[in-house]
Amino acid sequence: MAHVITDACTKEAACAEACPSECIHPGKSEAGFGDVPQLYINPDECLDCGTCIPTCPSNAIFPDVELPEDKKGFIQINADYYKK
Repeated sequence: MAHVITDACTKEAACAEACPSECIHPGKSEAGFGDVPQLYINPDECLDCGTCIPTCPSNAIFPDVELPEDKKGFIQINADYYKK
């Protein structure tokens, strides 16, 4: 299981700073930060620890199995970001 960031993301990036596996990108200092609408969690690197959830001020992060039905597409959106 992995965690997923949805379109409620405001790019505060506290989640990326808190993540022990550094699987949330792009960070504020990374190329492309200003070009993306949200941050993304790499499903292959996510430890499923949940450390990111309480740091998100917009409540945009969910375990993939707890995503609201209308947000299920964000599983693929997060994964696709890392296929580039």
